[in-house]
Amino acid sequence: MARIMILGGHGKVALLAAPLLVERGHTVTSVFRNPAHEADVVATGAQPVVVDIETLDVEQLTNLLSGNDAVVWSAGAGGGDAARTYAVDRDAAVRTMDAATAAGVPRYVMVSWLGSRADHGVPADDPFHAYADAKWAADEHLRSTGLEWTILAPGGLTMDEPTGAIELDPRGRGSVSRADVARVIVAAVEDPATAGRTIRFGGGDTPIEDALRNAR
Repeated sequence: MARIMILGGHGKVALLAAPLLVERGHTVTSVFRNPAHEADVVATGAQPVVVDIETLDVEQLTNLLSGNDAVVWSAGAGGGDAARTYAVDRDAAVRTMDAATAAGVPRYVMVSWLGSRADHGVPADDPFHAYADAKWAADEHLRSTGLEWTILAPGGLTMDEPTGAIELDPRGRGSVSRADVARVIVAAVEDPATAGRTIRFGGGDTPIEDALRNAR
């Protein structure tokens, strides 16, 4: 049983992951910025914390994360404005990694995306470029830390029902349900052998636990 903090706690994936973690006996705190979303978060069984992590410095984030065993980054600017995408998906994410280190939180699970690579191939004039660039920078910073990190890189997210199965390193968009991404988060948090791994996946036929073993 662990104390787990989810950053971006009102996101669609986070709202699915939190109750799964709670059901497995973990103590979950979900952080989100809009107080109007508190009831949704409470319904997951997680402890709600209303704060805008984009506005917090490393010292404030260190206080926020202190006392937890693991951090799950599931936050994001949601596209649109490039400046805010960099501010959240890169800069705020990096500050939480530095804060986790300062707070002595050992485990950090990043929800990234399938194409997060140095050669992501998104042109500079494409509206998606800022996201691709920001996620890659955040992932690279996480790899440079001493945290027990895992980067989960799913393909295109759908609202399909979960299958409990995925495919590693899929071709194309690698579409996968948000519900299965939530299950991968739970499995990764609970499996220390996934630390130090970048796991790229989409929907598939391999049970999640088996796929994670194959990713080692």
